[in-house]
Amino acid sequence: MRKLIIFAFIGFLAQLIDGSLGMAYGVTSSTLLLTFGIAPAVVSASVHLAEVVTTAASGASHIKFGNVDKQAVFRLIIPGSIGAFAGACFLSNLPGDVAKPYIALFLLLLGIYVLVRFMFRLESGTQKNSIGLTRKQSIPLGLIAGFADATGGGGWGPIATPVLLSKKGTIARKVVGTVDTSEFAIAVSATLGFLVSLGWEEVNWFWVGALMIGGVVAAPIAAWVVKKLPAYLLGVLVGGFIVLTNARTLLNTWSVDATWMPLIYGLIVVGWFLAINYSIKKNRLRRE
Repeated sequence: MRKLIIFAFIGFLAQLIDGSLGMAYGVTSSTLLLTFGIAPAVVSASVHLAEVVTTAASGASHIKFGNVDKQAVFRLIIPGSIGAFAGACFLSNLPGDVAKPYIALFLLLLGIYVLVRFMFRLESGTQKNSIGLTRKQSIPLGLIAGFADATGGGGWGPIATPVLLSKKGTIARKVVGTVDTSEFAIAVSATLGFLVSLGWEEVNWFWVGALMIGGVVAAPIAAWVVKKLPAYLLGVLVGGFIVLTNARTLLNTWSVDATWMPLIYGLIVVGWFLAINYSIKKNRLRRE
């Protein structure tokens, strides 16, 4: 019973972060579940099964609060679903760790760009309802993000969110809501792939149920937060989180001395806090 409560809390925390920032459900929940000694393929299968329900709840909540570009959702789900299904079927045979540091470095640079762009952008009274995602852009983005999501236990949000935020004129809440809503199709496709390759018997349904409950409770709270936060502040929050998570991946890949880790993380967090503080003060002065 105690483990189920812990798993429910993991699901709640992961969905609260994911629904607010457009990423990290898979990364957060997979990282915490792996500490229990569960096999990576089983962890990824459990997380994606839970995401079938949590992403549906999250998508419905974001649609209700007007955080979704429906055209972009439809353009992302087909290539994303194909990539997720392929990644799930071949998880055990793919050297996902080989490409991981290169993807993390690319996303780290994107995160810095997003952070700086939103930090120096004043809050505007006009907002575009469309992300402006073309079919040519959606196909490679969907395939890569969906594939990375299934093979890495999380990757749809960490890849799709910063790429879409890097587009000029995008509204942060629309990106977060669109990525979260489209993730439902990716979760379904990845789950089908895992069930084909692993079978139903490998899944612990009590764990999955606990993750689902926690995620469903957090989904509407996160969507409401995205609706209320100013666009500039949400962009800075997302950008900083992208930098922090990908810096962690790179530091672990490069086997940096553990004694330096707290200092590096501390500098990133302090820089992130200063960026948030600067953005708030800058926009407050503008309004005054």
